Formats: sequence, C-alpha cells, structure tokens
Amino acid sequence: MTLYDDAVLVLKGYGDQPELRDLYLAHLEAHPDGMYKPCQAGHLTSSALVVDPVSGRVLLTLHKKLGMWLQMGGHCEAGDETVEAAALREAAEESGISGLTLLPGGPVRLDRHPIPAPCHWHLDVQYAALAPAGAVEQISEESLDLRWFAYEEVAGVADTSVVRLLESTLARL
Repeated sequence: MTLYDDAVLVLKGYGDQPELRDLYLAHLEAHPDGMYKPCQAGHLTSSALVVDPVSGRVLLTLHKKLGMWLQMGGHCEAGDETVEAAALREAAEESGISGLTLLPGGPVRLDRHPIPAPCHWHLDVQYAALAPAGAVEQISEESLDLRWFAYEEVAGVADTSVVRLLESTLARL
C-alpha cells in the first residue's frame, strides 16, 4: 500500500468534518502527487499535538518561518509508509522526544490553511501524540523555541487552529 492509498483510507474512515474531509479526498483524486511538497495546487501534511495529560500541558514549537506557536508537523516524505507514521516522525524530530505514541482513533482534526507561493494550500491531517512520563524535549533546527504550555495557556499564545486541535484532543482523552 502506498502513502497515497493510506491517506485515502484514513480520510474515508474519518467521521468528523465531512465537508473538509471530502475536499481532501477530491484534492487527492485530482492530484495523484498531492501527498508531497512539489504539488503546487496543495499537498497533505501531517502533524501531532504533543500532550502530557498527567501534567495537563502541551508542547508547542515556535515555528522558524512563521513565527507562530504550533503543534509539531510538516511534509510527508518518501520513506513515510502511513500518514500516521509521518505525524509521529515529525513530532519526534521537532520535539526531540523519543517514545511518543499517537492517541488511538486516528486523526483528531483536519485543518486546511493557505501557504505562500509557489504552493497554495496545506491540507493538514492532525493527530495527538502522548508524551511518555519524564519526557525531556530538545529543540530542533526548525524551531526558534520549544515550550510546554498548560492547557489553559494555549489560547493566549496560539492561533485558533491549535486551540481547536487541543479542544478535540481533550475531548478524546
């Protein structure tokens, strides 16, 4: 099974946000290369909100290019076998935390957002990753900063897409 095939299966099985899910599926049908960055009409990305439910906090990265506090995530790569694996890889790379596990049940949310040319859209498939007890983060070269925030602090530092992702994650926890 290819990453494209996996993405189609994951999206078909995702029960929330039906209009956005159908838009993702239509995009992939129209763009067989829509899993990867070179697709200028837009491409799928995969991300994960790193949470520590025991301490009631989330780990956010201050994105180097955007200057915004965001969840870990990014582009799918040729070695990614599944969208889920891409999210977990990105979360581990950007957080420096080994032993992350994804919250069961598939994606938590979908988020479509514009990006600068030459590409136009990121079609983000968003997961939640559980940090192991005693996890110690390590900043990557992709970040300006990496910091834990209490759940109630997130709305004060992040945009609405991150706040919605946290709300959906907490509802699933």
